[in-house]
Amino acid sequence: MVDLESEVPPLPPRYRFRDLLLGDQGWQNDDRVQVEFYMNENTFKERLKLFFIKNQRSSLRIRLFNFSLKLLSCFLYIIRVLLENPSQGNEWSHIFWVNRSLPLWGLQVSVALISLFETILLGYLSYKGNIWEQILRIPFILEVINAVPFIISIFWPSLRNLFVPVFLNCWLAKHALENMINDLHRAIQRTQSAMFNQVLILISTLLCLIFTCICGIQHLERIGKKLNLFDSLYFCIVTFSTVGFGDVTPETWSSKLFVVAMICVALVVLPIQFEQLAYLWMERQKSGGNYSRHRAQTEKHVVLCVSSLKIDLLMDFLNEFYAHPRLQDYYVVILCPTEMDVQVRRVLQIPMWSQRVIYLQGSALKDQDLLRAKMDDAEACFILSSRCEVDRTSSDHQTILRAWAVKDFAPNCPLYVQILKPENKFHIKFADHVVCEEEFKYAMLALNCICPATSTLITLLVHTSRGQCVCFCCREGQQSPEQWQKMYGRCSGNEVYHIVLEESTFFAEYEGKSFTYASFHAHKKFGVCLIGIRREDNKNILLNPGPRYIMSATDICFYINITKEENSAFKNHDHQKKSNVSRSFYHGPSRLPVHSIIASMGTVAIDLQDTSCRSASGPTLSLPSEGNKEVRRPSIAPVLEVADTSSLQTCDLLSDQSEDETTPDEEMSSNVEYAKGYPPYSPYIGSSPTFCHLLHEKVPFCCLRLDKSCQHNYYEDAKAYGFKNKLIIVAAETAGNGLYNFIVPLRAYYRPKKELNPVILLLDNPPDMHFLDAICWFPMVYYMVGSIDNLDDLLRCGVTFAANMVVVDKESTMSAEEDYMADAKTIVNVQTLFRLFSSLSIITELTHPANMRFMQFRAKDCYSLALSKLEKKERERGSNLAFMFRLPFAAGRVFSISMLDTLLYQSFVKDYMISITRLLLGLDTTPGSGFLCSMKITEDDLWIRTYARLYQKLCSSTGDVPIGIYRTESQKLTTSECREIASQSQISISVEEWEDTKDAKEQGHHRSNHRNSTSSDQSDHPLLRRKSMQWARRLSRKGPKHSGKTAEKITQQRLNLYRSSST
Repeated sequence: MVDLESEVPPLPPRYRFRDLLLGDQGWQNDDRVQVEFYMNENTFKERLKLFFIKNQRSSLRIRLFNFSLKLLSCFLYIIRVLLENPSQGNEWSHIFWVNRSLPLWGLQVSVALISLFETILLGYLSYKGNIWEQILRIPFILEVINAVPFIISIFWPSLRNLFVPVFLNCWLAKHALENMINDLHRAIQRTQSAMFNQVLILISTLLCLIFTCICGIQHLERIGKKLNLFDSLYFCIVTFSTVGFGDVTPETWSSKLFVVAMICVALVVLPIQFEQLAYLWMERQKSGGNYSRHRAQTEKHVVLCVSSLKIDLLMDFLNEFYAHPRLQDYYVVILCPTEMDVQVRRVLQIPMWSQRVIYLQGSALKDQDLLRAKMDDAEACFILSSRCEVDRTSSDHQTILRAWAVKDFAPNCPLYVQILKPENKFHIKFADHVVCEEEFKYAMLALNCICPATSTLITLLVHTSRGQCVCFCCREGQQSPEQWQKMYGRCSGNEVYHIVLEESTFFAEYEGKSFTYASFHAHKKFGVCLIGIRREDNKNILLNPGPRYIMSATDICFYINITKEENSAFKNHDHQKKSNVSRSFYHGPSRLPVHSIIASMGTVAIDLQDTSCRSASGPTLSLPSEGNKEVRRPSIAPVLEVADTSSLQTCDLLSDQSEDETTPDEEMSSNVEYAKGYPPYSPYIGSSPTFCHLLHEKVPFCCLRLDKSCQHNYYEDAKAYGFKNKLIIVAAETAGNGLYNFIVPLRAYYRPKKELNPVILLLDNPPDMHFLDAICWFPMVYYMVGSIDNLDDLLRCGVTFAANMVVVDKESTMSAEEDYMADAKTIVNVQTLFRLFSSLSIITELTHPANMRFMQFRAKDCYSLALSKLEKKERERGSNLAFMFRLPFAAGRVFSISMLDTLLYQSFVKDYMISITRLLLGLDTTPGSGFLCSMKITEDDLWIRTYARLYQKLCSSTGDVPIGIYRTESQKLTTSECREIASQSQISISVEEWEDTKDAKEQGHHRSNHRNSTSSDQSDHPLLRRKSMQWARRLSRKGPKHSGKTAEKITQQRLNLYRSSST
């Protein structure tokens, strides 16, 4: 057996691992050559240059030493003048010879030797081939004049008292100071302020001029008045300030000539310095200067990054940001790459904003500009996209880069980002809060079709209005003669707030009770509307989790109120006047509207009753049967503290609920079956999965085209399809990914199948295959290529059969030469539709909220003119929502996405607002959370009478939580319509709202009414509320449902109201 250890020789001590790879080579025969780099920097000259010039810190020390040396020489000159005895006589020898003591001469010679040696050494190190360039430099010439005579006096003692103009070293000190400041900024890696440098140069130039003039006049007057330094200083100040008292004047011609020369130099040098300073000042005003580090560390500030700053965006941000009391001490630093325009400059000069807002011109992609804004010390950074650009994708790309740059520079700074396209949202997933414009826009427009005025409801919730002002006269609409405007303005102050249950006066007593019980009794007792809850150990917010949810002490409650609980005072009222009892009977004109829609959040959890799990009669408030015939208020079941499981139906979300939704006849006629599930294809990354009604098989792309027949069907217009439900038409320029979010809420699983409206997409440009692949799974979704400008296209897509027409603002019109003209084409097209199809409900999106006044424009309508005057008054009084009283906005017929910018601003204080808004709009779904729905109040539901009883009825029966009332717009009836209604003896009327309280003033502090009313006061305007003629005929066919005295009283009430409205 061979010994392996003897066969393998040991490795040499210098053997490397690389040698094992290259082969068996002895290290003794290694022919490698060691190469040393940068040998040129090892020379003596290069080492000196590295120390005196290249090295930042050593160069700064050399500059500082040189500056101190020049100041020392000037100081020695002043000492020599003060120690010198003024000589008698007027001989010219006193100009060339002075009295200089030997110690002083020694010090000056030492300083001169060091200065000259340093100057020669620096000249040698900076020599680049042209020696005359070094010799003829002004600093070198001054150095020679001030140093060489002292060096000569060492070898020639008789020249020790020779006059040397050492005071000229002040100019060399000025030069050294400039170099020292540059090296200082270079050493600490900061960009110096050009303004600071220019001010420093100007001040040093003035000091050098004055010091040179003082020393020169004092020396030349040695043969004249024998002026001392103080008299020379006085003369120079009086002369350069152009005052010229004349008490001190030069006598000799030489001193006079010197003064003339100095004045000429000042007239040439100083204007140049002042001009550069003024130019830099103007440039600094444009760029905004800096936000100091000391202020950033002692004050709180946020940074607003925008591509271009418009006055509307600025005022929306400032008004909403500073509406919160705890943000009054914050500063706003605006970082914008463009120059400040005139309107923004004018606003920022107002004292209210000039002390709070700092404008910096710069880019978020530059670390220097982020350092100027002190981004690393900021409390938050808001990054907004420019929606006025035609290429919105490019605008999103810029926003993404800004977000990346801020996150890279300041990782701990909270980011609030606004993005336009939903497909770009996943790039900024790291941001703390993100608002995607197209997601919110299309979801809100879709809900406007099934829950009227959803856009108005959300806008009022996310805006801070003066409706919550303590002073009653300061609230919006309170000076209006119309009752609905007063109610509407007061309720516009409702916002969403949060509080921990155990710390709350509103909800602490409901610990261990059901959510529905807490919501109803909190509204009954305090007038607040509890809409959601969040567990302490869970990040998900649950909107109306239902009666099976038991409240816990650590739960965070979300409620709607005029103000938050911390700002509220509580007063107990233990007695009720008996006069209320007589008003509680069901007689007299009820003030609950006949035709209203109540926005409510129903429960969608599997183990709770869903709004779709109702009887075949639909969501109605059925009158309870009573045996006695006495006139009294019908009773409502109480809201239980803990849910009774026997009274609640359990809804299976995956089951087919068509049996509860359709009659047997409808089941026989309906051959189409829908499945429930998640859409199998999403058009973009990051879309939230939503449970929807889907087809079992996807529709071929050819069948999605409404206006063209194919091998599967021969229909070429909407009429041929024979849809049972009315259409929803969307007019858009392109089929973007955001349009997908319009379809999803309309096909959500909690929408009853029999109420699904066909959706027609009227597109200017054909959609791509990816979009068609995403929508082909949804039932009754079609598209056609056309425009709302073409009447044939409108008729072909079924405008006469449509319930809603949604007009989306076109991207190609957003970059108009005049900003507010971007909506011109959309407004004119909508006005044409309004004239041609007056019964069509048109929902329009505009770029600028100020253009809402042109929607449904009537030039000679007195009521519209009155609203215009009211809007102007509210704007003058400082309202943030002056356009809220315009009927198109109040009715939910017009919407601008810029109104949702405040949602991002509010999330700085209320970090839950974006989540709640997404849940309300159906963009996000959480197991056990509710959704936004609506129900219609008909004449049969008038027995409910008050909003408080309606709240109790919904909570006790279905577990729904009402959050608002939508009222239809009041319109005058034509003569023929009045006659037709009168002949039918069934009058479609609107009776005034009626509160279950004795007096509005008495009860105002007890409860807050969450009604967003859009009706007018019937006492001031005796107008009938017109419904459709089909609704009036339906009433006439119903026949009397009430018997005895109750039916007679109701009939008499209708006739009395009709007579009063006809007069």
